[in-house]
Amino acid sequence: MIIGIGNYRFYWWRADLRLENIICHIDVNSAFLSWTAVDRLHRLPDSIDIRETPAVIGGDQQTRRGIVLASSIVAKSYGVKTGEPLFQALHKCPHLAIYAPDYELYVHCSARLMDLLQKVAPVVEQYSIDEAWIDLTGTDKLYGDPVRVATLLKDRIRDELGFTVNIGISTNKLLAKMASDFLKPDRVHTLFPDELAAKLWPLPVGKLFFVGPATEKKLLAMGILTIGDLAKADVRHLRSRLHKHGEIIWHYANGRCFDVVASQASLNKGYGNSTTTALDIIDITAAHKVLLSLSETVGARMRRDNQYGSCLTLHLRSSQFHDFSHQLQLAYPTNLTLEIYQAACLALNQLWDKHTPLRQLGIYMSKVDHYGIRQGSLFTDDNYTKLSQVDKTVDKIREKFGSDAIFRACLAEKNIRPMSGGPLSDPFRQRSRSSDNRSLTNDIKK
Repeated sequence: MIIGIGNYRFYWWRADLRLENIICHIDVNSAFLSWTAVDRLHRLPDSIDIRETPAVIGGDQQTRRGIVLASSIVAKSYGVKTGEPLFQALHKCPHLAIYAPDYELYVHCSARLMDLLQKVAPVVEQYSIDEAWIDLTGTDKLYGDPVRVATLLKDRIRDELGFTVNIGISTNKLLAKMASDFLKPDRVHTLFPDELAAKLWPLPVGKLFFVGPATEKKLLAMGILTIGDLAKADVRHLRSRLHKHGEIIWHYANGRCFDVVASQASLNKGYGNSTTTALDIIDITAAHKVLLSLSETVGARMRRDNQYGSCLTLHLRSSQFHDFSHQLQLAYPTNLTLEIYQAACLALNQLWDKHTPLRQLGIYMSKVDHYGIRQGSLFTDDNYTKLSQVDKTVDKIREKFGSDAIFRACLAEKNIRPMSGGPLSDPFRQRSRSSDNRSLTNDIKK
């Protein structure tokens, strides 16, 4: 049960009623840029705080990964957006400062944040490198009012770790996440069920979690402009137009979400990686090398989780930014690098005309499980056991000495590195930074 006094909410227990859930969503403000700023100030105390200047974290324009990964508030005031090409951002803000990403630093900062959260909350679920939910249900007698607790936690993160976060508070994961997206930075917002009409429903329908650009376009065509319009729409009509997805977002618009905060992450439903090449791919040999590198990464991740996939999807993007894909059903579930690579090459032969220049290739393995059941054959030379042992040995070497410790000779070229697909996806990427041993033992309870 909830009663409100001013900006605070107090809770009490009755034997015949279930204690209201208290879920918080923590979201780092402009994570990559904030973490880069904190690191720069730590190493160079007299340097400028790039969070207070027109600055972005961006990929390497020379390798055509030149997009905005994170931007400062000042940069956003010029219209700079995350995900747009750097040349567009520079056109909006010619004096924009661009800083290269440091993924090892970001993993380090993320780990410190999660470590702090685990010292405060009984259950922590990491959603991404810079987001997490915490479940504070039942801690009211220990901590008191959740808004006060969230404010103390927000300030503690800022004071001890050096960066700011937004914290959303509600009774379920969905509403807590929506609340954390309200006014930024360094804020605490609530979005309880009795606040939907005032805080959530006036927002454009595209702001709702799980409503992407394609769904938004369909909803607007149906005359559904706001989240409130969606909440009040006829669910049968939504289901007929958008199928199951229409019913899901209708429940979301009405604040309904029954997912629990789980400290143990569920297994992936699929495994995929893609890479943008430094130069256009115009011959089959180069394309095969990229696919082999991607297959290494995907296979290693699947073996790490003891998962097997039986459906491969190949995604290609041309130099003119045209996307096309092809799906291939495998004879048996697999997580072997060589079998994934062979399937990818077969899909490439069926999909690519060998003339269209390619700038991006991607592999996605779906229909995964942890059984990997294969039917033996008397008529084929099945080297599965030997290949599996080779992959496991290579995985152990890379886990101990790093991803570049061992690689295939055909991937020795500078432009095509082993295990491509993004450093955050590499399961064996070495962390060279030592952990920060500064104390994080201050209790949140005052």
